[in-house]
Amino acid sequence: MKKSDLFFNVLRLPVDFLMLISAGLVTYFFRTEILSVFRPVLFDFNLPITRYVYLVVLVSALFICVYAMSGLYSMKVRMKVGEEFSKILIASSAGILLVIIYIFLRQELFDSRFLILGGWFFAILFTLLGRLIIRYVQRTLVSKYNFGIQRVMIIGDDEGALRIKQDIENDPASGYRVVKALSGPDALEIKSALDNYGVNEIILTHQNYSEDKIIELLDLCNDNHVTFKFVPNITQLMASNFSIDIFKGLPFIEIKRTSLEGWGRVTKRLVDVFGSLIGLIVLSPVFGLVAFAIKWETEGPVFVKLRRVSKNREFDLLKFRSMIDNAHELNPYLRLVANDRVDAGPLWKMKDDPRITRVGRLIRKTRIDELPQFYNILMGEISLIGPRPHQPDEIARYEKHHKKVLAIKAGATGLAQVSGSSDISFEREVALDSFYIDNWSLWLDTKIVLKTAIKMFFDKSAV
Repeated sequence: MKKSDLFFNVLRLPVDFLMLISAGLVTYFFRTEILSVFRPVLFDFNLPITRYVYLVVLVSALFICVYAMSGLYSMKVRMKVGEEFSKILIASSAGILLVIIYIFLRQELFDSRFLILGGWFFAILFTLLGRLIIRYVQRTLVSKYNFGIQRVMIIGDDEGALRIKQDIENDPASGYRVVKALSGPDALEIKSALDNYGVNEIILTHQNYSEDKIIELLDLCNDNHVTFKFVPNITQLMASNFSIDIFKGLPFIEIKRTSLEGWGRVTKRLVDVFGSLIGLIVLSPVFGLVAFAIKWETEGPVFVKLRRVSKNREFDLLKFRSMIDNAHELNPYLRLVANDRVDAGPLWKMKDDPRITRVGRLIRKTRIDELPQFYNILMGEISLIGPRPHQPDEIARYEKHHKKVLAIKAGATGLAQVSGSSDISFEREVALDSFYIDNWSLWLDTKIVLKTAIKMFFDKSAV
């Protein structure tokens, strides 16, 4: 880890603590001074300022512990702003939940609901503000004053070496400075560079060298306390999701099909359960109106069960019926005569489908026809977010690289759906879903949900 990253990662802890205390004091001031303009406040008599400050310090320490467990002080990677904000939001919510539980059990602290809600809001705001300030100070000190920089030697004569060198030179705030570039791992040149340039880190851009050369390079790095990194080749990139286990002193590397493992899978399932329950309850009036409209226009059931595949398992996907009854029986004929099919690989898609009813066209444009899938989500057949669920006969025509989308549960919405809906080609859809599988995160799921909500109102490309 770069010295600058280490320094500012450590600095975040006391800054967070001070910002949390400040948030608590601002909440107290807002409660006693600002709100008193609108209504009498008896808060001063219930909780003196000295006792309140004591409680704020204790709660701030609790929040710091929750922040640490959530990974906000991790030394492994530098988080992006969006990821950092999501962790602050989740950890602060967990911290305030612990406070509420304590109040419920003891019933002796204070009776102001605003202190709870206000403290939660200002804790998030102040913590995020403090971390944004640290980011700005770090970028300024590193880029302008070379604070805690890492002196790098790049070894390689390929395009990757040139690209890394240019990227480092174009981003002085990264904390790296290229002090030497070599075409190959020559031991004498490397030793000379280590002595003369104060190299802290060596980056090997490709490994088309003998095993002896690479081992010698590793020994040099170990002897001189220099960090060694390498750029993986295409085979290693295909195994980017992996975990390491030690058995009897022997390291085992597990190649994972997706990064969605462990607590990530548990979290995703909890979000699915609570999200689907809330959706079914809140949208129940919409369900009633749509059911009435469908039955009023045409004969047939309100819902249709469509055979789909999710993670190599077949299930019945629920949708509001948007076509005439028994529309699937016309599929073979429409495949022959349709001249407006979407380029969809093994999928069957058709624009201006004559089987769609008037109500069906409306609920398709607004994606309302897909709301019954909350039931499938609740039952664990699909997830809220994931690859699009396809028909068994379509999957039977998949090529080898297409089958990666079966690594996780299908989703009611997903990256492919919000990136072009039915207008994108099947190959593009597979590429987007594969990216989602390899790069899953709770923040990515949040962005997809927000984009889905926007598309429900403004995108009319559904077929």
